[in-house]
This record gives sequence, structure tokens and C-alpha cells, in this order.
Amino acid sequence: MPPRLKKILQTLIGFLIAALFMYLAFRGVSLKDLWASLQDVNYLWVALLIPIVLISHWLRAVRWAYLLAPVKPNIPTRNLFSAVMIGFMVNNVLPRVGEFTRPFAIGRSEGISKSSAFGTVVVERIIDMVTFLFILCIALFLSPHSLDPFFDNVDAVRPLFFVGSVLFLGIFVLMFFKGESLFQLLSVLKHIVPKRFESRYQQLVDSFLTGFAVTKMRSQILRIVVLSLLIYFFYALSLYVPFFAFAALAGHNLDFGASVILLTISTIAFALPAPGALGTYHSFLTAALIRLYGVDPVTALSFAIITHEAGYIITTVVGLYYFIKDHIRFSDVVNVSNDSKAV
Repeated sequence: MPPRLKKILQTLIGFLIAALFMYLAFRGVSLKDLWASLQDVNYLWVALLIPIVLISHWLRAVRWAYLLAPVKPNIPTRNLFSAVMIGFMVNNVLPRVGEFTRPFAIGRSEGISKSSAFGTVVVERIIDMVTFLFILCIALFLSPHSLDPFFDNVDAVRPLFFVGSVLFLGIFVLMFFKGESLFQLLSVLKHIVPKRFESRYQQLVDSFLTGFAVTKMRSQILRIVVLSLLIYFFYALSLYVPFFAFAALAGHNLDFGASVILLTISTIAFALPAPGALGTYHSFLTAALIRLYGVDPVTALSFAIITHEAGYIITTVVGLYYFIKDHIRFSDVVNVSNDSKAV
């Protein structure tokens, strides 16, 4: 299949997934009642999401500086934050492309290898996965009914889900600390790669090895762990604070622990290939609020809309600001998108 057609097809599938889950989220909900619910929201609480969301992304930029230190030390946090926001903005429109746009942006502003920068993004995703699985394991242990909205026979699935989470947590931790050995193995396997791709393949492996060099900086591991937990704390906080914006949520036992449960569910929604988790987030979060906490469907969907659109608008507006300020062109994103299909 030609690369351009493949890219168009993948984008189309992403929007079809978004449309399907958006239909599931809105099905059976009165738009009149939904509009009334949205009008009753206390938007002063919603406004607090602006600093919360931006702080979480700023912390991500600070953590990225540690990951990039073996490639280039002392990169200004402003440039890292700019690249992070640009990446999130692009992801809101083109799923996964933002992960390649971010290394392009920092590579251009700091004059470093874009492949090496991408290697650090791979490491970052491993760290995010380890952090998420750690939180998920705790959530399943403390709140074993958190899977109820999504499975008919929860008692049969819960142990498998818990064991699977622990297993994958171990795999990702091993991959993080033994990533260099993994890529050395991949380097050996270059002999089975077609000759015309061998040079490109070796270049990517070498760049990824550079990205994984942070695992040798043992003195920085604790800081990276603390920053990772802080990032997810602010993610949970962005779901906790809006509880106070909805009078209808009073008496539903929605504490900070509930926001952590919703965070794990929303993270799974973001893993699906819908642009900006459109539809998937709304459907998953609405179902969780209804079945776990007894929230009425209109309020549950209203909460999902407010929390998603607030984060979506903040990252898109700030990302677009840096996109323009840093003189990145749409053609750059198209080229990055094409390159991403080759990785």
C-alpha cells in the first residue's frame, strides 16, 4: 500500500473510532438536559485546570531534560516545554504524529539528532507505562471494583488483569534498565535487514542507544521517578478539582482516590488511536462515573466533556502559540508524519 494512502487510511480509522465512541457516549442522553447541566457548571473551578494542566506539562519538560542530558546537557526548559506542547497539540489532530514532531522541534531548536531525541521519547513512554502500571496495580488492590463498568464477569477478569499489570510492569522495568542490551541485540539482527535499509536501521539503533544512555545516570533515577509521580499527581488533580464544579456530584463519594481511578480509565482511553482521545475518553469516563459512583448519565457526560475539552483546548492553544512562535510549518509536520511511517 502506498505510504500516503496508508497514512490517510490510518487517520480515517482514527476519526471513525472517535465517531463510534462519541456516539456511544451521547446515546440516550437528552441534549437539552446536557446543555442545562453544562450551564450549571461553576467555571471558576474549571479555570483552575489551566495552571494544573500547564504545570503537569512543565514537569514533563523538566523530566525530559534529564533524559536528554546524555545527548545534550542544560537544555533550556523553555525550549523543552515548547516542544512538549507542540507535540501534544499535533497529537490532538493526528494521533501518534506528535511523538515524532516533538523530537523534530527540540532537534531543530537545539541542534541535536532528531533520532536521538526520539530515543529519549521512547524511554519517556516506557517510564510513563511503568508509572501507569504502578498506579493501576495500587488502584486494583485498593479498589477491586474499578473494573466493574467494563466487564460482565469481573471476578474472573480481575485476577488476570492484576497479574498482567504486575507482569508488564516487570517487563517494562527490565526494558528500561536493560534497554541497552536490547538494542545491542537489535544491532546484531541488522544482518537480516535488507541491504538498502541496513544503514538506516543501524542509524536508528545507534540513536536509540544514545537515548537510553540515561539509564547509566543512576544519580538521576530518583529525580526522574519523583517527577513521574508528580506528573501523574497533577493528572489526577485535573480530574479531582472539577468535582467541585458540579453541584450534582455532591454526595457521590468522589474523593481524590476516585480521581485516581478515573485517571487509570482515561489513560486507557488515550491509548486508543482516536485523535486527542475524542469519544474514547467521553465514553470510558461516563461509563465509569455511572457504574462506579452512581452519577446520572447527563452529569457524567457533562463532567467528561468539561474535563476533556478543558485539557484539549489548553494544550491546543498553547501548543499552537509555540508552533507559530518557533516558526514550524505545516509541511514540517507532514514530513515528520511521513518519516514516522518509516520507523
